[in-house]
Amino acid sequence: MQTLDWLVIGIFALALIAIIVWVMRQKQNNAADYFLGGKDATWLAIGASIFASNIGSEHLIGLAGSGASSGMAMAHWEIQGWMILLLGWVFVPFYTRSMVITMPEFLERRFNPASRTILSVISLISYVLTKVAVTVYAGGLVFQQVFGIDTLWGIDFFWIAAVGLVIITAIYTIVGGMKSVLYTSVLQTPILLLGSIIILVLGLKELGGWDEMMRICSAVEVNEYGDTMTNLIRDNRDPQYPWLGALIGSAVIGFWYWCTDQFIVQRVLSGKNEKEARRGTIFGAYLKLLPVFLFLIPGMIAFALHQKMGSFLPLLPSGLPNSDAAFPTLVAKLLPAGVKGLIVCGILAALMSSLASLFNSSSALFTIDFYQRFKPNTPPKKLVAIGQAATVVIVILGILWIPVMRSVGDVLYLYLQDVQSVLAPGIAAAFLMGIVWKRTSAQGGMWGLISGLVIGCTRLGAKIYYSNAGIEPGAEGGSLFQYLFYDTNWLFFCGWMLLFCVAVVFVVSLCTKAPDERKIQGLVFGTSTPEQRLATRQSWNAWDIINSIIILGITAAFYIYFW
Repeated sequence: MQTLDWLVIGIFALALIAIIVWVMRQKQNNAADYFLGGKDATWLAIGASIFASNIGSEHLIGLAGSGASSGMAMAHWEIQGWMILLLGWVFVPFYTRSMVITMPEFLERRFNPASRTILSVISLISYVLTKVAVTVYAGGLVFQQVFGIDTLWGIDFFWIAAVGLVIITAIYTIVGGMKSVLYTSVLQTPILLLGSIIILVLGLKELGGWDEMMRICSAVEVNEYGDTMTNLIRDNRDPQYPWLGALIGSAVIGFWYWCTDQFIVQRVLSGKNEKEARRGTIFGAYLKLLPVFLFLIPGMIAFALHQKMGSFLPLLPSGLPNSDAAFPTLVAKLLPAGVKGLIVCGILAALMSSLASLFNSSSALFTIDFYQRFKPNTPPKKLVAIGQAATVVIVILGILWIPVMRSVGDVLYLYLQDVQSVLAPGIAAAFLMGIVWKRTSAQGGMWGLISGLVIGCTRLGAKIYYSNAGIEPGAEGGSLFQYLFYDTNWLFFCGWMLLFCVAVVFVVSLCTKAPDERKIQGLVFGTSTPEQRLATRQSWNAWDIINSIIILGITAAFYIYFW
């Protein structure tokens, strides 16, 4: 890092401070102001915030690392971002009519208070133990690698970077709430995009072009069935990414994440109306087409450079290249002065925006779904103060969890995809059935959530038990339990789990009392009033349809090219 790099970082910091000061001057008198930014966000802010919130350590470390280790396999999860369109076209009208602030609150309106509590608990625990902790942990690693500093003032630089990142992000999230998340994203998104594009271009230039990358990577087989690093669709016998399982699993996880997760949906709920919210999802879907090229392809470039040069990536103790260091290594080795500072700003933007969104969503869940329910007469300004205090607690819990993350490191990161694959089906089943079938009862939705939670915990527990016992998946002599909860490919398990949870919702709903038509009016297909349907119809036009078709066309072209 040279003087010019530090100057660029300083300018970025001043711009960020200016936005936060502006947000602080805005009035935030109630929960809607603090958690939803006053519900006056435009499509530009919503789309930028969706993208910037989504891009975190799993992209800077995980996605680039998977590109360096397994090629195109993980691209399914990124290209399934077209499902943001489902959020805009299908779910936004129902969420908007319900006038809720959180997704658990919507489940209470649709089902019962127990469903709200179950989803709130699942979401809060998963946010603190996975998303917050992983983002902070990876942030410390990235900056240690990019700055090339081991210790500072006698302290491990990992801790300085990780804790500093959390504290800076927490300050502006606590002070500004959702508005600070939205409007800092408008600054952070273009910097992140520009920085990543520079990495892509310089990486290809260093390697010798796109064709050279494809030549080197297509020569590396990833399984015994002839598939290479450049194959997106792999043999259905592939132990990790069978094509049918990848399509099903990524779709289930994508549906849960983009259409029902508080972390993403809260950005859409901040829209001033249905039109702005929907167009925000369309803009976000356009941006979501980029991460494969901005992070996964650079990972493949780093792998190709390592193959060509003989040594580019740092090595693990085993002597194998450290694929998780792909992105920060490209930054450290290829970028000139000034540009490196811009990339560091982009990395900072990604991590801070993702963390800020997590902090705001977590505090909203605690304040609205727990505190306000038990103390419904709390003054609006006190709710804002409770939300700020909740953010502080979440920050502390995230920092306390870092040592655990650091001690298990790569192992826990491998489990994160498993966590999402078993977290998603039960929640997806409850939301999907609750919105498409008006006969879905309160008990049906609640037991769908419970069955998903029980099966998911059983699957994770089985994986931890059998893997620690040294038992390989598919080993002979295993029990039926081992076959179902350990041997079954994680992607196929995710698909079967969704079908099971949907069946539970269906059967329990038929066996219990149907919901009151007045209670679910406007929350389910077939229950909207003529006025509500008219308002939704007037919120879109040919512009929205054309751009949605373009996004689907680009997605299809991507699958065809990398087939």
